[in-house]
Amino acid sequence: MSNHTILFPILAMVGLTLLVWLWMYVTRIYTLYKHEIDPNELRSVADEQRLLASVAGPSENLVNLFEMPVLFYLGAVTVYITGLDDPTIVSLAWIFVGFRILHSLIHCSYNHVMHRFTAYILSSVSLWGMWAFIAIHILSLNT
Repeated sequence: MSNHTILFPILAMVGLTLLVWLWMYVTRIYTLYKHEIDPNELRSVADEQRLLASVAGPSENLVNLFEMPVLFYLGAVTVYITGLDDPTIVSLAWIFVGFRILHSLIHCSYNHVMHRFTAYILSSVSLWGMWAFIAIHILSLNT
């Protein structure tokens, strides 16, 4: 295994973000068209929340993809730059990505809060585990 394998989970997260972004716009544009909403009626967040409430999931999920995943991207780039060759870190990265995909699927579809929360917690635990292994490796370099 080479440290290049960490690039694949990064690409998967970028792909997920792209898909959620596309889904958000498709559902918003369709809703505007279907309900004959003039885009000028969406001048504020309050207007968007009122007029597009039925399609809020993808928009909210897109925001979520720029919260905890920032730590994932930083960790993955750290692994790549430092040349860490640890299959545990890469496995934890894939677990994070898998649970983020599940989180997005739930959030953008039926949005059951406890199901979404479970996927979020499991992705977060894998992320913190990934960072624990990164920290151990980095700290061992200085001993």
